[in-house]
Amino acid sequence: MTDFTMDKGADGVAVITWDVKTKSMNVLTREAFALVETLLDAALADPEVKGIVITSGKSSFAGGMDLNTLANIRDEAGDDPAQALYDFTMNGHRILRKLERAGMDPKTNRGGKPIACAIPGTCAGIGTEIALACHRRIMADDPKARIGLPEILVGIFPGGGGTTRYSRMVGAMQAAPVLLEGKMLAPKAAKSAQLIDEVVAPEVLLARAREWVLSASDADIVKPWDQKGWKMPGGAPYHPSGFMTFVGASAMINGKTKGVYPAAKALLSAVYEGALVDFDTALRIETRWFVSVLMNPSSSAMIRSLFLNKEALEKGANRPALPDQKVAKLGVLGAGMMGAGIAYVAANAGIEVVLIDAAQDAADRGRAHAESLLDKGMKRGKVTPEKKAEVLGRITATTDHAALSGCDLIVEAVFEDVGVKAEVTKKVLAVVGPDCIFATNTSTLPITELAKASDRPEQFIGIHFFSPVDKMALVEIIKGAKTGDRAVAKALDFVRQIRKTPIVVNDARFFYANRCIIPYINEGIRMVKEGVAPALIENAAKLVGMPLGPLQLTDETSLDLGAKIAKATKQAMGSAYDDTVDPVIFGMVEAGRLGRKSNAGFYAYDEGGKRLGLWPGLSDHYPVAADQPDLVEVQHRLLFIQVLEAVRALEEGVLTDIREGDVGAILGWGFAPWSGGPFSWLDILGTPYAAERCDQLQAAYGDRFACPALLREMADKGQSFYGRFGTGTDSKAA
Repeated sequence: MTDFTMDKGADGVAVITWDVKTKSMNVLTREAFALVETLLDAALADPEVKGIVITSGKSSFAGGMDLNTLANIRDEAGDDPAQALYDFTMNGHRILRKLERAGMDPKTNRGGKPIACAIPGTCAGIGTEIALACHRRIMADDPKARIGLPEILVGIFPGGGGTTRYSRMVGAMQAAPVLLEGKMLAPKAAKSAQLIDEVVAPEVLLARAREWVLSASDADIVKPWDQKGWKMPGGAPYHPSGFMTFVGASAMINGKTKGVYPAAKALLSAVYEGALVDFDTALRIETRWFVSVLMNPSSSAMIRSLFLNKEALEKGANRPALPDQKVAKLGVLGAGMMGAGIAYVAANAGIEVVLIDAAQDAADRGRAHAESLLDKGMKRGKVTPEKKAEVLGRITATTDHAALSGCDLIVEAVFEDVGVKAEVTKKVLAVVGPDCIFATNTSTLPITELAKASDRPEQFIGIHFFSPVDKMALVEIIKGAKTGDRAVAKALDFVRQIRKTPIVVNDARFFYANRCIIPYINEGIRMVKEGVAPALIENAAKLVGMPLGPLQLTDETSLDLGAKIAKATKQAMGSAYDDTVDPVIFGMVEAGRLGRKSNAGFYAYDEGGKRLGLWPGLSDHYPVAADQPDLVEVQHRLLFIQVLEAVRALEEGVLTDIREGDVGAILGWGFAPWSGGPFSWLDILGTPYAAERCDQLQAAYGDRFACPALLREMADKGQSFYGRFGTGTDSKAA
């Protein structure tokens, strides 16, 4: 069984079909790339073959390179992994360059065989790079299909020639959204962006590709950069207009990445330097920058967390070995923003939904929320009227609990109060079947306590959605003390159905995500109280990769919510509760500064809710000290306060898999994605240094920075987290 096969037609067109039988989407391996060259050589040498079409045997074209391949090459290389990666990448360039030149005479550019790429559906990464090396790219007009070069999103950049080819096709400025933002474009948008040449009906895709191959002339297959007199679109770096392009691109990259993502800077460097030399030299430059990124620990960590680990979790790495538990009919209790969002994503995934609220108008508003999201999708061309009607037809908005009959999963999303949730739980369990799994959506309330309202606690589980539900990729599944395996499997299968990424944690105060993010917020507020300049706090956070500073994040989530959590936590913890930041939070609430929702918080806002900048009056209450801390000191306080909670969560058994800890941190609250997550960051630092830094921070700022026993032990042994727990082993394992 091979990934590529070739069929020579009677018309003289050889069709090379890519079809990885063991995967739902084609990915490229070392062995398969070698086979491509063998088939290409055979077609180019065969006098009966007039041209070639490369296509897919699937409804999609390709998902990119198997990133395990890059990891394996690095691991197998011994003392010189950079050279091994360079050689591998350059060999790929050699094959694609052979495809691009297609047997034409090097002096006259004549005699080559036309090669078209027939793209039936989604095409990404190396798939797009193969397509760019072809002479004609024809894509099926499928509204679900997308094409692009999204490598930047997992910490690398297009290193298979995509950076050099596409930037030379359209110029650095026009290439930026595709290369630097990783945008995946619909067929017609891709044609406008020159990623493809034609969009045709799916049923004529292959016929049109054959037609083009048979009609193409020598001039049609010579790439612009192989022609005499070629110039970089938009101007080369030393051309006046090109100079301004690269100045602007550099500013844009640094503005968006804050300098913490090495791949973006490397990509621009490859484009800039490559534009000064011939094409083949530019490919070598691209390769050197690509390898430098692959050798950067940030790149390795991002690939591992955002691709390998994320994929493993979505495929059920920690799922109990039970039969399929897909949800057929879902009941959602509470039609507020959270419940309405859950109902929408479920209905959009093909699940029948009953949306319950105490009042019919509230239930109707919840369904209307789904309609508004679908209307936005229609405006963007992503949803058809038929699709809208189909999704809305799956949502029944009602006050009648009897409608829940037949539901195999209930998600309760009512007010965050133990008593209210208990009342709702009992009412629902009286009408659903004995096998129905009951899930509570909560961000703070203990699952074991809430499960006491159920007479079947083994079928009770926590499912913590993040807001807004339709946009946030993470779902935190929480096991109570008596939660059974079927409930866990049901929750995991449901999350997979709605195309989100799950992590499974054990019950504890604030679970995993909130136990890490609340200290981050509190540390920022502590510093305000200490006299650290608010602008230093916010910018330090952004310059180390956090999407929002702690003060802005507080405004977004609202200060009155913070006050509510503080009161509940103090009541639960008693004398162990640290109330240092309470005066700041409660003072802001008393002053009516509740955050964005009141257009007043740590930031000032205009009447339309636009953020204007930090509130000038903050310094009247908490004067800025004359001596300010070093930038790195502020950054370490903000990051270590989070990662130490992650380590404690692992130590206490709340987390049982560091992969979930890293993926959950990035997707749940945006923990510095460049780092790969808290455990990856500690591995980048090295556990000996991390433990030493804890001691320094503890001495300077208090016991909240005390080094956890697990981290101390690992530092003494010189262990890394992924060396010890890389496949999700128990935290007490050696």
